[in-house]
Amino acid sequence: MALLAAGSLVAAGTLLAALPPASAASAGCTVTYQVASSWPGGFQGDVTVKNLGDPLTSWSLGFDFPDAGQKVTQGWSAAWSQSGAHVTAASMSWNGSLATNASVGLGFTGSWTGANPVPTTFTLNGVACTGGVSPSSPSPSPSTTTPPPPTGAAPALKVSGNTFVTSAGAEHRLYGVNRSGGEFACIQGNGIWDGPMDQASIDAMRSWKIRTVRVPLNEECWLGTPDVPAAYGGATYQTAVKNYVNLLVQNGITPIVEMHWNYGQYTGTSSGCSDVKATCQKPMPDAQYAPSFWTGVATAFKGNDAVVLDLFNEPYPERATGDATSGWKCWRDGGTCAGIAYRVAGFQSLVNAVRDTGATNVIMIGGLAYSNDLSQWLTYKPSDPLNNLAAFAHIYNFNSCANAGCWNSQLAPVAAQVPLTLSEIGENDCAHGFIDSLMDWADATKVGYLGWTWNTWDCSTGPSLISNHNGTATAFGQGLKDRLARVSN
Repeated sequence: MALLAAGSLVAAGTLLAALPPASAASAGCTVTYQVASSWPGGFQGDVTVKNLGDPLTSWSLGFDFPDAGQKVTQGWSAAWSQSGAHVTAASMSWNGSLATNASVGLGFTGSWTGANPVPTTFTLNGVACTGGVSPSSPSPSPSTTTPPPPTGAAPALKVSGNTFVTSAGAEHRLYGVNRSGGEFACIQGNGIWDGPMDQASIDAMRSWKIRTVRVPLNEECWLGTPDVPAAYGGATYQTAVKNYVNLLVQNGITPIVEMHWNYGQYTGTSSGCSDVKATCQKPMPDAQYAPSFWTGVATAFKGNDAVVLDLFNEPYPERATGDATSGWKCWRDGGTCAGIAYRVAGFQSLVNAVRDTGATNVIMIGGLAYSNDLSQWLTYKPSDPLNNLAAFAHIYNFNSCANAGCWNSQLAPVAAQVPLTLSEIGENDCAHGFIDSLMDWADATKVGYLGWTWNTWDCSTGPSLISNHNGTATAFGQGLKDRLARVSN
């Protein structure tokens, strides 16, 4: 999704020396601290804070680790810092408001040597949490419900007509979520991911019956260009991506690996930023780096046809070139496109780059207008020697194609010819009425769908499906969770 919300998370995993001012609380708080998962030398901590005092416009949680070897290494939903044994977690711009009796969830991954006892004393804006502290021991699963047992590795997939099929010939639709973070944290110098990407986090996904996870990536981080902090780029980034994708496959979840942010300066219509670096959504992939990116990614996952390759998040070349016809030509052929200063890698060239590695994975491609317009997708469909291409669309309540009439005229003809997945669906009102009607249409049309996004953001700017990484659904996320319980297996 082409959102500024990701940018609002810049400090989520950064250890800061200075903290934003926090408004006073008059009557303290209640805190629940849980070691959600633990492994030799490391652990994940989940914290829920309930404000018992006056409404807050910003907050700062403080506590001391009991053992000298305990350290916060990365956190989410707060700006985390540590000095000696003392840890501080300060609110972000999007979750600073905390009404009386309201709660906020946050968490971190940490390291330990010697012992890993839980803290027992907490403060909120300097006021002791006199309402109670509920530290707890490691739990077998961070999920609120027991996840179903794994049913084996995710199946190898290929295109057969307008459906995905497994090696046994069984039809398979993609139902699940997006897991944002890999596209922005690295280029912003805040780590590689936004929140935990471990077995416990996947257990929480499985409790929703999620069977597909789309993993957005950053072109420059994968390639390790000089624009990326060395600690988060190149081989380190690639290894983290491979480990997470392989873990998804082992848990029976289909990964969709996609290029989300890329290099190239664009300042024209609908520009997301003026930066040449891969720090926002650009109108098309760039010829300078994109072929190398896809050569590398395809080489990493060739031989594992459980992994689906999504060439580019949300093209919008027509905003630059001036009309749909020139936009579709740029989309397929690339080269010099009017209004785009950098040379474009068209999708035909990227299909070629993937196939030249010997990779036989399914390849997915979106359309124009931030993947909301598929009107000429079949006309400009790239050539694939393996005939293993699929389409995707992104549908939000604020898009142009946001009603059944448009879906029937633009999406249904594509779905009749090739597999179609709505790889991002969402709405910006923190409810789920819109996606309910969209999923009704998709189920009737035999189209898969993935919610944006499995991150703990403000649902109106994300939108986000969860309020914590245990898998607690937001009001918006509850609609998808309920639907997956019926259609996924």
